[in-house]
Amino acid sequence: MKSVELSLRKCVTPEFIFGTGARNLTGSYARNLSMRHPLLVTDPAVRKTPWFEDVTASLEAARIDYVVFDDVVPNPRDTNVTNGVACYWAHHCDGIIALGGGSPMDCAKAIGIVVANGNTISAFEGVDQIVRPLPPLLCIPTTAGTSADVSQFAIIVDSARKVKMAIISKSIVPDLALIDPETTLSMELDLSINTGLDALTHAFEAYVSNAASTFTDMYALQSIEYLFDSLPKMVSNPNNMEARGAIMMGSLLAGLAFSNASLGAVHAMSHSLGGETDLPHGLCNAILLDHVVEFNYPHAGEKYNRIGAAMGKNLGNKTDLLSALRDFKTSLGFVATLGSTGLAPTLLPTLSATAVKDACIVTNPVIPTLQEIERIYEKAF
Repeated sequence: MKSVELSLRKCVTPEFIFGTGARNLTGSYARNLSMRHPLLVTDPAVRKTPWFEDVTASLEAARIDYVVFDDVVPNPRDTNVTNGVACYWAHHCDGIIALGGGSPMDCAKAIGIVVANGNTISAFEGVDQIVRPLPPLLCIPTTAGTSADVSQFAIIVDSARKVKMAIISKSIVPDLALIDPETTLSMELDLSINTGLDALTHAFEAYVSNAASTFTDMYALQSIEYLFDSLPKMVSNPNNMEARGAIMMGSLLAGLAFSNASLGAVHAMSHSLGGETDLPHGLCNAILLDHVVEFNYPHAGEKYNRIGAAMGKNLGNKTDLLSALRDFKTSLGFVATLGSTGLAPTLLPTLSATAVKDACIVTNPVIPTLQEIERIYEKAF
């Protein structure tokens, strides 16, 4: 008889609809959420895609009078949130729809937090700092990697401190996610690879997290299988919808895993990098992943070996796992290092000091010291 985990565990998931054409249901589901005048949060690039037109057409068909807010940048800032809140109140909105990648979705969550609770977004940094529930929130992701559409995480840059604030609360799990793999066709290949490796990092970190459970393990391992099988197929043919769909499914499952198990040192270090340098989050994760795995392996070897099996490999030691992971990244055409980004080595002490205080470090298999984090950064050069 297979053993069952009997310790108390919590698993938070939103309602979601997955499949081609899901975006066209925006109007009917916004109406179901009692939205009559929502704020549509997106960014200038997504606004130029056919998906924006499809979503707005769906809203118009449902006779929903929306307001567009597209003052969102990659690695969204507290200033974007402040401007979004002002727009929400100025137009008397009654709900929020996010269309885009992680940046519009995180910004939309943060706008909802401040609309409902007042104050500035920095007041909600950390875990369970949100008191009042958000306005209705509907998310439509256009990238396959961040999983903000199903997670209880939002990441916002504090402009003054140059720090990425992690806001974690079940209050910011969206009411509904419309997950449409077709929307990822507008991504450039480099972004598709980076976000795919971001999803892979979510699955790796959730699986070895010290807060993992039977539920999150199931999501994480299935995600890894999808991503290892489908990312190379997408790179060979970016219009392969079957591969795109499998990657989006991998991203969804990884999101469900990390939303409940949290993350680890890769994300703590990536948050520090992105806050200080504005480097893309997926790129940072992809650079750091194997170096953190190398550091973590002595403390989570058995779990990493099971990850190896999900990768479709018979890997029984650290050397084999690292070789397979690095070969996989190279096969996708990913060869970036911290050095290739132009990062100044003199920043490493500052980055390390920020990373060691990040909320994600707490659920790493072992909590690294300041000096150990700096050495991981050095190896990633």
